[in-house]
Amino acid sequence: MDICTVTELQKELAASEPLILIDVRTAEELAIARIEGAHHIPLNALPMRVNELDDWRDKDIVCMCHHGMRSAQAQQILLSHGFAKVRNLTGGIHAWAMEIDPDMAKY
Repeated sequence: MDICTVTELQKELAASEPLILIDVRTAEELAIARIEGAHHIPLNALPMRVNELDDWRDKDIVCMCHHGMRSAQAQQILLSHGFAKVRNLTGGIHAWAMEIDPDMAKY
């Protein structure tokens, strides 16, 4: 299973690397803390909305959630639908808040 650390993600975003960040948390969680530019598709809706990502089938996708468990499930869903380059953000938004953006709300 391919992973992405928050440090790697920060570097890729700063370098404007072509990637899409999919946040699979709930809308309530998203209201607490979010990474700007992330696309919100809750995990429970992902199987029905996977076609929204068709343009990214062969491009880099990073899935994220609170700690990395739901995003690991999202990664498997996308891989099972034929997406080629899907990584899981290890530690999720919590790791981002702890290591990258200490001013971000933690929950």
